[in-house]
Amino acid sequence: MTPPVATPVTAALLVVDDSAFNRLLITRRLAELGYHDVALAEDGEQGLAAIAGKAFDAVLLDIEMPGLDGIGVLERLRALGDDAPPVIVVSALTEMAAIVRCIELGAEDFLPKNFDPTLLRARLSAVLEKKRLRDLAAQRLAAQRLAALETELESARLAQVSLVPHDFAAIIAGDQIDVYAAMIPARQVGGDLYDAVRLNERTLLFAVGDVSGKGAPAALTMARSMGLVRASARLCAERHCPPDPGELLTIANNDLARENDDMTFVTVALGVIDLETGAGRLAIAAHDAPILLRDDAPPRDFGSFRRQPPLGAREGTVYQSDDFRLAPGEALLLFSDGVTEAENSEGRALEREGLLDALSPLGSDPRRVVDGVLAAVARFAGGTPQTDDITALVIRLR
Repeated sequence: MTPPVATPVTAALLVVDDSAFNRLLITRRLAELGYHDVALAEDGEQGLAAIAGKAFDAVLLDIEMPGLDGIGVLERLRALGDDAPPVIVVSALTEMAAIVRCIELGAEDFLPKNFDPTLLRARLSAVLEKKRLRDLAAQRLAAQRLAALETELESARLAQVSLVPHDFAAIIAGDQIDVYAAMIPARQVGGDLYDAVRLNERTLLFAVGDVSGKGAPAALTMARSMGLVRASARLCAERHCPPDPGELLTIANNDLARENDDMTFVTVALGVIDLETGAGRLAIAAHDAPILLRDDAPPRDFGSFRRQPPLGAREGTVYQSDDFRLAPGEALLLFSDGVTEAENSEGRALEREGLLDALSPLGSDPRRVVDGVLAAVARFAGGTPQTDDITALVIRLR
């Protein structure tokens, strides 16, 4: 029989056979059919090693081999699931029971020994076409899943943004104070959140927090944390007592630490300020300390606030707060670590020193400062993908 005209075929094949003669014969038959990317293995162990190191489109596997035979190879490949290459077993027709066992283990087809090129081409073409169709279906499914995931992430990002206040004019109406904040969620939803809420005529509660980890669970944990803080603060305000940030964090921590099996922690800077006097208290739980801003002086670290454990770490932790006072014209900047830990293409972080340098020309106007911080982070990153939420909040006494 005249061999078929060889048309080059793009397919990576592996021949596993302990007989040097059979390997040579199969290789020649494949070359006649246009298959030139052919690897050879002398036994089952070599075959598995080759499969581990390269993605093959099909494997021609002898059944009877010393050591690990074809059935043993198929049993090992079965553990790979969809990642295993399709297999055509090569056997004598007298081995029908073994052939059936191989098919049960996932072999796509079989070839009798001493096959002719036409049969080889037909069987191999059918197997490769089935693999092509499966790969195409898997790509489409992956694309659909990716699109669904992107939709879910975008929905989660929008939900995260909807949890923070945006109408700052309503918060500060009629007062001698200015407030502005912004948050840019990372592409993968994280757990940053800020808050600024009037508790009564004279008291403003403000906070910036960050949850360890990413994804919807982190965002939900932050929402839960701020919900606990808000509820406790409002209850205290209704009883005409100035809420203490340390006490509010203690209440939130006990709830979060209870049955915290996934060890999710929350860092937060939480404060209250008297809108008439500028006096306030601030509690920091493993969060970056605030920065003081003035129009007539360089930005600087504000106070020496005590550092305390993150929320959720240990039930029963008692949090403390520290006094502060803003003079007219002074502003307080709170931010998440997405600002100082933003990285450039060289893997270098902005850090606190870089933030202070960026703040120097911005003065104390809340909106100008927040917008300037976000712009400085973007410039420093230089197009490097954002891996963490970026949040900044500024409160200024007029």
